[in-house]
Amino acid sequence: MPRALTSPLRRAVGVAAGVPTGLAGLGWVCVSWTVGGERARRATAALVGLERRRLASWYDHHRGGAGGRGGRAYLLLRGVLGVLGGYLVFAGMFLAVLLLYGGAGQLVSGEAHPIPLRLPGVRVTGDSSVYGIVLGLTALASSAGWGAVLVGLERRLADRLAPFGRDEAMRGRIAELTASRSGIVRAVDDERRRIERDLHDGVQQRGVTLAMLLGRARHAAEPALIDEAYAEARRLLDELRDVAWRIYPAELDSRGLRAALDEVAHRSAVPVTVSYDSPGRLAPEQETCAYFVVREAVTNANKHAGAGAILVGLRVTEEEATVTVSDDGRGGADPDGGGLAGLARRVRALDGTFAVDSPPGGPTTVTARLPCA
Repeated sequence: MPRALTSPLRRAVGVAAGVPTGLAGLGWVCVSWTVGGERARRATAALVGLERRRLASWYDHHRGGAGGRGGRAYLLLRGVLGVLGGYLVFAGMFLAVLLLYGGAGQLVSGEAHPIPLRLPGVRVTGDSSVYGIVLGLTALASSAGWGAVLVGLERRLADRLAPFGRDEAMRGRIAELTASRSGIVRAVDDERRRIERDLHDGVQQRGVTLAMLLGRARHAAEPALIDEAYAEARRLLDELRDVAWRIYPAELDSRGLRAALDEVAHRSAVPVTVSYDSPGRLAPEQETCAYFVVREAVTNANKHAGAGAILVGLRVTEEEATVTVSDDGRGGADPDGGGLAGLARRVRALDGTFAVDSPPGGPTTVTARLPCA
């Protein structure tokens, strides 16, 4: 299954796993004062590490504070949040299942009965099955919303209070660099495959057609064949220019990122508006990355989104460059599929962050943040 579809299930498992680990953390905080200093520190570090592994495995959260007020404060607050928050989530889900089951059962069996509802100045009589289904859906939506809030709170709490040791931080950084290097290799291989397809399916076929026309014209000496060969040669040159532009645009080096983005907008079948807010040029690798993010996102909006308008934005501050591409299309883009996954690897290779917000029905927003330091 695509990761975008399994995310709610993964987070639900993470919330469920957080209940026993929260109880363990609370229990340890209560008895840790009876244990010796070094042993207590090791046990606290082990429990904090367990929580961080849970966040990484089920919430895709791989960060942690470089310092903080200590592991015990984190375990105490995380335990309270995990136990109470998890209880509310699953109690709400259990109630939602009961209400939906009862309401649907009454609706199917025809055993529902009217229930009067009296409000100030209003009296409404509704069917018990309808009440059950509506209340069940409300409880289910409330549980899902609180679960999302709980995940966010756990992430922020870990960032503030769950410290990384120096060795662990170094291992995490090495793992990130290793994954980034592998991502670069995959991105290069994917780009080579794309170039090969472009050359094979486009340029090569044009060249074969041109050679056949020239061969026929040489034997027949017909002006019509020569004109057709000339037209095919022009189409071949256009195809070559287009392939070269997709590999790397000359404007990016000679005239800068703004000119390259204007060229992307000019080539797009869907109207593109470019908002460029930068006091000067970025580093070459950052301009290249920003360009490919915009080009791939605009290409996807043209091919798959059914969009009527596209907005491209670049904003540069002293800390980072932020690239956004928004369209008003149908949404539902898979961030782990096709070109978007390659863009994510390219951005992470520069220590940046990449996000895709594309709910069904749209709109779609692709955001890349590149550090300027």
